[in-house]
Amino acid sequence: MPEIDAEIQEAKTLNRDIASRSLERPPSGRRSRSATPSGRKTPLDGKQIGFDLEQKVSRPSSALSRRPSTYFKGKVTHDDVREEVQYPDGKLEQFLMNGSRIITFRNGTRKEVSADGQSVTITFFNGDVKTFMPDQKVIYYYADAKTTHTTYPNGMEMLQFPNNQIEKHYPDGKKEILFPDQTVKHLFPDGREQSIFPDGTIVNLHKNGNKIIEFNNGQREIHTSQYKRREYPDGTIKTVYSNGRQETKYSTGRVRIKDKEGNIILDKK
Repeated sequence: MPEIDAEIQEAKTLNRDIASRSLERPPSGRRSRSATPSGRKTPLDGKQIGFDLEQKVSRPSSALSRRPSTYFKGKVTHDDVREEVQYPDGKLEQFLMNGSRIITFRNGTRKEVSADGQSVTITFFNGDVKTFMPDQKVIYYYADAKTTHTTYPNGMEMLQFPNNQIEKHYPDGKKEILFPDQTVKHLFPDGREQSIFPDGTIVNLHKNGNKIIEFNNGQREIHTSQYKRREYPDGTIKTVYSNGRQETKYSTGRVRIKDKEGNIILDKK
């Protein structure tokens, strides 16, 4: 089925991206690659999967889920079942006393539909689980990678990794990454990046490569291709140019300049 093939390809893409980044925290100022490309859609959009599965379920083990095929053992007792229908193709459909129903396919894939039809959970034979919530939220759990991909009705997507790293992809192209140490990184569509560290340090990286670092002690650093400059709370400014020359302007008005060898060539008080 085209939808199933698309889902397999999506799973392979996610697996490659996870492997390429190894979920490590990027150092300050280095671009972080997201786990999924911008605009990635959750496999098998909408509740159509529920109807497609009734016709055919042949989802092979994906690159993310290499578990052997196993039959899902549910906790449904004989007293819970109101009616059972066994189909010639091996599919078993159970109608429960509470109004919900369970469809178990020959390969072990299982679909559970709530009594009101608003919630659908698909447990694939390889361990992956896809859930359609009443609020239109779609949750896909990749069993082998232990990664959860949630798509919200407003288009936002969230990825939760086993090391507790969380990524949020917004419809406008903005991305937010929360690392396990609580560092937060924002990536903007125009190429800007902002990292907020647990100690309060904020690093802003612009598309042209300029970096501005704001420390929690009130100091500020500006990095460009021509110079690195540190600004102190008392008004003192120290600049180191790309050719090695150093210039310090004190809050008192004093100016001191050194050459690249560290020799003082000007000290004006």
